[in-house]
Amino acid sequence: MTVAPFDLGLAGQTVVVTGAGRGIGLAVTAGFLAAGCRVVAGSRQRTEELDRLVEQGADLTVVEVDLATAEGPAALVGAAVAAHGRLDVLVNNVGAVRPRVDGFLATTDADWEWTFAVNFTAAVRATRAALPHLIAAGDGRIVTVSSVNARLPDPLVIDYCAAKAALSNFCKALSKQVGPQGVRVNCVSPGPVETALWNGGDGMAETLGKSLGVDPASVAGNVAAQAATGRFTTPAEVADLVLFLASPRSGNTTGADYLVDGGMIDAL
Repeated sequence: MTVAPFDLGLAGQTVVVTGAGRGIGLAVTAGFLAAGCRVVAGSRQRTEELDRLVEQGADLTVVEVDLATAEGPAALVGAAVAAHGRLDVLVNNVGAVRPRVDGFLATTDADWEWTFAVNFTAAVRATRAALPHLIAAGDGRIVTVSSVNARLPDPLVIDYCAAKAALSNFCKALSKQVGPQGVRVNCVSPGPVETALWNGGDGMAETLGKSLGVDPASVAGNVAAQAATGRFTTPAEVADLVLFLASPRSGNTTGADYLVDGGMIDAL
């Protein structure tokens, strides 16, 4: 039996994706392009994967920008509006984590500031820049990639957990203000995802493996076993939910935070 494609009603819309070079951001970018969108992708550095999409004729503009700087997020949003004259969707995806294997007392002010700049303040700044354009669009949408760690405090990533908890709280509060103005705000909170953040060089598994003196694959396997499904989430699985929440098909959904964690979180 052939399954008919699920039309999300996104064709022709302008989308900004932060942290688009790899992993979840790249999967989100590819998903919006496949749905017929014009995508402006923010990445600290161009990547081969993004360039390949451009070479294939995708309606994709790549903006090299450091989103942890004060001016970076607004520059990205400005580039999108300058190129396309409007903005319909903002995806706050940029994020990073550094395991604090030496504990809380070894986590400096600079560590905390870096973590919040990348994982929280970048989204606040991008949202501030995008919001007037999303309101003008009449049906603007913001989807933010938070983390299961917003609800799952872990001393190994204590600053990351705090930043993601702040991010989820920010999105919920904002949704109440801007809903009457026609802008919907939702979060997607993945558990461990098959990306370089976990499995790459200097990723979580390798860093923790070195600290504990064990094989990184064993670290990743133990973490995956904590999910009811027994595996990591794929970037495409996160991207599919992001696209749905960004689409008219989820028209009365706002202020929500959806877990994509394979059942890792026990609480309702």
